[in-house]
Amino acid sequence: MEGKERVVIKLSGKVFSDETGAEIRKYAKMLAGMSAKIQPVVVAGGGKIARHYIGIARGFGLDEASLDIMGILVSRLNAGLLVAALGKKAHHAVPEDLEEVTQAAATGKIVVTGGLHPGQSTNATAALIAEKVGATKFVNATDVDGIYDSDPRSNKRAKMFREITVKECRTLLGGENSMAGGYDLMDIVALKVIERSKIPTLVIKSEPTRIKEAVLKNKANGTRIIV
Repeated sequence: MEGKERVVIKLSGKVFSDETGAEIRKYAKMLAGMSAKIQPVVVAGGGKIARHYIGIARGFGLDEASLDIMGILVSRLNAGLLVAALGKKAHHAVPEDLEEVTQAAATGKIVVTGGLHPGQSTNATAALIAEKVGATKFVNATDVDGIYDSDPRSNKRAKMFREITVKECRTLLGGENSMAGGYDLMDIVALKVIERSKIPTLVIKSEPTRIKEAVLKNKANGTRIIV
């Protein structure tokens, strides 16, 4: 791989729920600063907005494949907002398939995309992109601190793993919801890609400082997935 090392960063959709754009601006500043040393390839989640649309459309009886597409479209809108905030630091367009991601990455600029294929979470998409572009690291920035033995948002006694193997993670997350809008932390497809490509993967809370430390200093302020 020529040029700077590439790091794939999956951003929680929560980043894009701020109506003022202040949060997006903070992340854009962080990404622009890091781009002097590495090439960020960012995957934007759909977040609350996507779940809102999916929930309403499911009530209308829309099929799951179509709901997936709706979620993908929202994640691409989120990606477009981040591209706008990054200005000339970013590739001008939001890629819509793996080949377009590869071509965008070849420009050396920050690449921002959303979901790519129905039936696939943005976590799985990020893992596939990491594999495709030869990323040296995959940082999954979520709305919790890392991978826990149960949902920390509903169980205050949940224990966070500092390290976890792919096999252990697969067992823990084996019951993940596969309906549109139901993906949250990690899923089986993402784990398969991480395992086969041996991509160093960190799951951390989505905060600019934590992401920067994970990317530039390999500091695991969350959970490291062992492959």
